[in-house]
Amino acid sequence: MKITGACHCGHIRFEAEVDPGTSSICHCTDCQVLSGTAYRTAVFTLKGTFCMLGAAPKIYVKTADNGNRRQQSFCPECGTPIYSTATGDDPKVHAIRLGTINERSALAPQSQIWCRSRLAWVDDLTAIPGTDTQAGFGASGERTAF
Repeated sequence: MKITGACHCGHIRFEAEVDPGTSSICHCTDCQVLSGTAYRTAVFTLKGTFCMLGAAPKIYVKTADNGNRRQQSFCPECGTPIYSTATGDDPKVHAIRLGTINERSALAPQSQIWCRSRLAWVDDLTAIPGTDTQAGFGASGERTAF
């Protein structure tokens, strides 16, 4: 499947080919911290198909507990996480962050990893009240509606 995408501000743009069956959720604590949320969703590109169309991302190299090093990329302007990949110059597989992909609604996660780190409350979000848009906030930042 061909995908296109961008960061929030549009500074970073990309295209790639992905296998929708590789769309997944990672619950590891590194992904929780790096994404700033409860888990990270990604889909893997077919090797060598990832192509940057906009500016180059900022790269941070994370070393895992097992010693593996992975490039974490993000927009230097707005901070949007874009992908992770192996270090080195060989053609790579990129783990594209689902939120940056224009076709993300067609890429429902097919698997979950690091479930031992999963936060218990993510198992049933349907029990939490919700609205179709954001709740209101006053001029000083206080919530005015729920």
